[in-house]
Amino acid sequence: MEQQNRTSLPENAYRELKAGETYRPVMPTESAPVEVTPYSVGMGLVMAVVFSAAAAFLGLKVGQVFEAAIPIAIIAVGCGTLLGKKNMLGQNVIIQSIGASSGVIVAGAIFTLPALYILGLEAAFWQVFLASLFGGVLGIVLLIPFRKYFVKQMHGKYPFPEATATTEVLISGEKGGNQAKLLAVAGLVGGLYDFVVGTFGLWTEAVSTRICHWGVLLADKAKLVFSVNTSAAVLGLGYIIGLKYALIITAGSALVWFVVVPLAGAIAPETLTAVVGMTSEQLFPSAAGSLTPEELFQAIGKPLGIGGIAMAGIIGICRQAGIIRQAVGLAVSELGGGSRQAASTERTQRDLTMKLILTVLCATLVAVLFFFQFGLLNNWMQTLVALAIVFVIAFLFTTVAANAIAIVGTNPVSGMTLMTLILSSLVLASVGLNGTTGMTAALVIGGVVCTALSMAGGFITDLKIGYWLGTTPRKQEAWKFLGTLVSAATVAGVMIVLNKAYGFVGEGALVAPQANAMAAVIQPLMTGGQTPWMLYLYGAAIALLLSIVGVPALAFTLGMFIPMSLNAPLVAGGLVAWYVSTRSKDEALNKARFDRGTLIASGFIAGGALMGVVSAVLKFAEVDWFLSDWAASNGAEWTGLAMYAAIIGYFGWHTLKADKEA
Repeated sequence: MEQQNRTSLPENAYRELKAGETYRPVMPTESAPVEVTPYSVGMGLVMAVVFSAAAAFLGLKVGQVFEAAIPIAIIAVGCGTLLGKKNMLGQNVIIQSIGASSGVIVAGAIFTLPALYILGLEAAFWQVFLASLFGGVLGIVLLIPFRKYFVKQMHGKYPFPEATATTEVLISGEKGGNQAKLLAVAGLVGGLYDFVVGTFGLWTEAVSTRICHWGVLLADKAKLVFSVNTSAAVLGLGYIIGLKYALIITAGSALVWFVVVPLAGAIAPETLTAVVGMTSEQLFPSAAGSLTPEELFQAIGKPLGIGGIAMAGIIGICRQAGIIRQAVGLAVSELGGGSRQAASTERTQRDLTMKLILTVLCATLVAVLFFFQFGLLNNWMQTLVALAIVFVIAFLFTTVAANAIAIVGTNPVSGMTLMTLILSSLVLASVGLNGTTGMTAALVIGGVVCTALSMAGGFITDLKIGYWLGTTPRKQEAWKFLGTLVSAATVAGVMIVLNKAYGFVGEGALVAPQANAMAAVIQPLMTGGQTPWMLYLYGAAIALLLSIVGVPALAFTLGMFIPMSLNAPLVAGGLVAWYVSTRSKDEALNKARFDRGTLIASGFIAGGALMGVVSAVLKFAEVDWFLSDWAASNGAEWTGLAMYAAIIGYFGWHTLKADKEA
């Protein structure tokens, strides 16, 4: 009898199978591993709450939501080891799957719903909670019919970077939990580093070229400025993203900040307004006299990025049309009973029944119908139109989100949601819905769709992990609903706390870049204002050109939209990853160093984000330890630069301590 838990994946786990070859997971089909227990469910729910709070803060602060799967897997492994538990592989997958609901629900909520606060609209707890819950459930049920296509039929054809890393962590848990200790140390260092900035202001969180006299002159005269966020969490994000995509994202920022913004500041106002198709008052409603680079970025750069992101989403749908047809064919054949009887005999290929999936789908759509009718619109025709928008777009974009995760580990929900908002606003306006009610309805619709797509992309990672390791898909799918419920409630509460502590508009507010983009798009569409269609068109043309020449358009256009200060640190993290993984001629040592760096980066992300939530709670409780006068000084900025160099040095030094045996 084959051992239930191996200590490594089969040789053919990551490559395409040869003719007649089959994949046997770590826990074979004929085994009966322990998966769902009070411990695994309880631990998973704790992880869902903790990481929902952490991811919400980080996402609203810098616009990047980290995937919680890796740190949750490490914590699960470490806790199981400390408690002396054995054969925990099946339970650890359940912990990870339930807990990972946090990141995907957070992404869906914070990319859209803070726009309600930004636009001065009502944003009650129940609105955020129900939009996140219904979107999460839709994402689960719409993805399940595609599971076999992505995780089994396409075995070895998609890299699944996030799933690969998480699977390796869980497998290593069978050998011991030393990785949890490394994660804890890194989390403590990163967390304390970011906590000192956010709570005390001992140094500035961002350093710009204005730190020098020549930088001030460049900003004033040439509209040229460079800035970098000094957060440990963002540095860790750059490491995991990698140098290639960090460079592509930052190249988008460079185009806007070093070319578009200086050019816009140099040409005459009447020429600029003619190029963008707007009046001077519409472009710069609050500006008087000369414009700062930041104002030019808000007026010109962001709309370019919005147009590019929307076009990148359209291109993604067109490219995934074949996947939709193939996966729907598989689902229909199972509904007809063709291969389900045979598949049901294999534990590792046993999904929730198609009948149950359709029942949950119909029930969810009915619940969304009542939510829209009695909670938002009070007009049955408009409600039915809104429901149709949610279902059609969520269904079409599900495979795009899953495919993006499978290939590059990045879920392009923000671009797809921007397109949803534009489409839904135009359609709703055509049936008589506009003004504040129209903006609220369109944003809630966007929140439901965004969460559905985020869940679809994230859940395919969980299911691929389960496929490699040999868990029961039906159990992952069933308990994912509970993780979604808990995460939706947590993010709704955290968003309200963060709004009261920081706010989303004004000085010192959370940046919430995606939500600001949603607000910028929807307001003119619903209030009759001027929409920068020419800028959207230019951005779309850039994305189209990038796709033609083979550059990842979504990554580049996201860089155009997100401020330079939040993209430049990604290159710093990517450079650390490149350096530690190429310094030695021994490839095994390079891999060990890179893997160690991944754990440290995950610790920086989790620790920094969690301590960010602590800082927010202290502000919410009006505990004021912030040294505002010092934090605004030039000395604090130089201190920030020195501390950033120190944290980068520590990151590299700690990573290079890895050895092949570890």
